[in-house]
Amino acid sequence: MSFAKAQDLIRLARLAATRRTGIGLDEICEEFGVSHRTAQRMTDALETVFTNVEAVDGDDRRRRWRVADPMLDRLQTRQETAVEALEIAGRTARGDGRLRHAAALEDLRDGLLARLTPKDALRTEADVEAVLLAMGSVTRPGPRVNLAPAVLDAVIEGLRGPFRLRLRYRDEDAPERIIEPHGLLLGHRSYLVARQPARGEDMLNFRMDQILSAQTLDESFSLMPGFSLEDYAAQSFGVYQDPAQYDEVIWRFAPHAAGRAAEFSFHPKQTVEVQEDGGIIVRFHAAGWLEMAWHLYQWGDAVEVIAPEGLRTLVENHRRGDFGALP
Repeated sequence: MSFAKAQDLIRLARLAATRRTGIGLDEICEEFGVSHRTAQRMTDALETVFTNVEAVDGDDRRRRWRVADPMLDRLQTRQETAVEALEIAGRTARGDGRLRHAAALEDLRDGLLARLTPKDALRTEADVEAVLLAMGSVTRPGPRVNLAPAVLDAVIEGLRGPFRLRLRYRDEDAPERIIEPHGLLLGHRSYLVARQPARGEDMLNFRMDQILSAQTLDESFSLMPGFSLEDYAAQSFGVYQDPAQYDEVIWRFAPHAAGRAAEFSFHPKQTVEVQEDGGIIVRFHAAGWLEMAWHLYQWGDAVEVIAPEGLRTLVENHRRGDFGALP
């Protein structure tokens, strides 16, 4: 067995030991980037090398492998990648104002380092810091709106419950709102997605940067049946929702920009059509013309809005041909 295959086998054994229901072939294919046949060979090797492997057929008739009563915690594998991932996630959370998440991620990182010898821990910390500096993950360039950590913490607590929230906006004339939080859309503008019972059953967006204070109430509520934050977010191009603007969006990218545009995912449900002249047409359904216009401006005259008419009119007089680069 090669060294690389031995590493993969140890990793597979750890996954089979730490996942409550074990691990199946589809998950092995995804985790290791291998074919179904290779995944089968890996489970054969797992059963050959380890005596405490259980193979169980579930109700869906799919087999899963577990390592029972594992001694694998004594195997101290290198932790650089895990520590890097936790450090990046922790710094991102702290930069977003999610202090509770940042503290939890830092605790996990410290727990991993504590399991190493002092020498290995120092080396791992040095390696991680070097990678983070090289990736530019210590500070993130570009403008962003700062969110109040206390507000964000209250919102997360409300989502966890779920509990109703009492909101006060920065506008002194705005009344207090009692809302039922269903999700959080994070972006250049972040929105709390919630129902406000006093205004009906429709989902509304509340700008996080305009909330002065948020209080978690000791009042639970029932989430809207069938609500999906992923489907809700897909109705917009960015984070702003405007049902009146929801329509089919069609953009045509010129041949010289087609290659670059093909590298973008403008919308999770987009379709792309290659044209005879080498250009491409991108189609999707969404709202949010202003956010679309902000993005389209970067493409200059390399993109043409075919539909909807309102968006085409909004950007038509602002297309430029003197930009020296594409997004």
